[in-house]
Amino acid sequence: MTRPRSVLAVAGAAAAALAATTALTAPASAAPVPSEAAPSADTTTGEYIVKFRAGADRGAALRQLGGRFGISLTEVRSLATGAHVVKASGRTTGLLRALTARGDVEYAEPDTPMYALSTPNDPSYPQQWHYFEATGGINAPTAWDTATGTGVVVAVLDTGRTAHPDLDANTVAGYDFISTSTNSRDGNGRDANPQDEGDWNTTDGECGIGSKAKNSSWHGTHVAGTIAAVSNNGVGVAGVAPNARLQHVRVLGKCGGSTSDIADAIVWASGGSVRGIPANPTPAKVINMSLGGSGACSRTYQSAITSAVRNGATVVVSAGNSNADASGFSPASCANVVTVGALDREGNRAFYSNYGTAVDVSAPGGEVRRETDPPGTKTTPENGVLSTMNAGTTTPGSASYTAYMGTSMSAPHVAGLAALMLGKRPTLTPSGVESALKANARPIPGTCSGGCGAGLVDAAATVGAV
Repeated sequence: MTRPRSVLAVAGAAAAALAATTALTAPASAAPVPSEAAPSADTTTGEYIVKFRAGADRGAALRQLGGRFGISLTEVRSLATGAHVVKASGRTTGLLRALTARGDVEYAEPDTPMYALSTPNDPSYPQQWHYFEATGGINAPTAWDTATGTGVVVAVLDTGRTAHPDLDANTVAGYDFISTSTNSRDGNGRDANPQDEGDWNTTDGECGIGSKAKNSSWHGTHVAGTIAAVSNNGVGVAGVAPNARLQHVRVLGKCGGSTSDIADAIVWASGGSVRGIPANPTPAKVINMSLGGSGACSRTYQSAITSAVRNGATVVVSAGNSNADASGFSPASCANVVTVGALDREGNRAFYSNYGTAVDVSAPGGEVRRETDPPGTKTTPENGVLSTMNAGTTTPGSASYTAYMGTSMSAPHVAGLAALMLGKRPTLTPSGVESALKANARPIPGTCSGGCGAGLVDAAATVGAV
């Protein structure tokens, strides 16, 4: 394969304005993650995911509980996992406990919000060191000699797609799974158009206690570029699997996304059936989820992931950006996923990356300058992960390129590598993909406290092994 000949720097005023609005001191998610529960209630959203036992009278159960707590409980919709989303008219302490205690309920849990996991940086540095540098790169160029991801669909469960000359040729039909028009900003609920309408919010506290006003992140566009940006087209950047196909499945909008929407999206992306949604015409063999929230893996997530793996999809997820044990975050702590931690350009665990036994492998996530760093330190802007972007401040604008950092950026490196593997050997199972990634990773070049999995993924060694 001919190497990409040029990478364009983007320093337009609109893109610069986008980068300038983001605090580089925040190593965690693009939007601060509110606590799992408000002090006075079981959930901040008022919605629960409830799995009733076979034969249960759901309506009677909800009326009985609603009367007990002086509220109404309404069944909103069923999920592909067999559970149901239940909305409470008021936030009531003890409701979740009461649901769980019922003999006709298998499990109940809050419909937890999830958020994109990244922090943006200055967009004007064009080098994709994370592919080729001997220290912190994934050794992609040698892998490209024999594998490009041809024939493999990678689902990007994220904020959706924006038009981009480095992505459009590799994009297949996706879906918008955001069920509320307020969060989706497209005037309706779920539909066949996964267009990213922007995830900005105008005021502090709009998305939960501690959240800040911010511009749109175009997170899904950035993640997609790392996976499968078109190469050898004379413009922009290259993706890890430049001949793979991208399927945008929109699950994150204003104020993030819900566990229930994401769970249905996981099942659909892998080719499973979701009530009221047309079948996926091009099921994905790889699913990338650069998103997460606090709390151990929920039953809802695990059920959806298990379904996807049974359908033959490898599920790749971010470890999280809280500099904490990944076992306390979801979906990073779920079983049968490939959980990816982030390394900086020198091969050290990035200062923000989660760690621990839940992490399977690590990949470049980059670091960018923080406001507290003195001049001359390693965390300069060119140490971020450069990928496709949109220059719009709120609604979509022109195509651009930007350097971001985060485990959101490390996961798509591994999703792209999985596509390279499956393009070369389509019969690989999800467990076979995970085993090969671990077996062929190289030792962490720098330092890692807490656990960074089997090591830094090595594209050349892994593709060569399959």
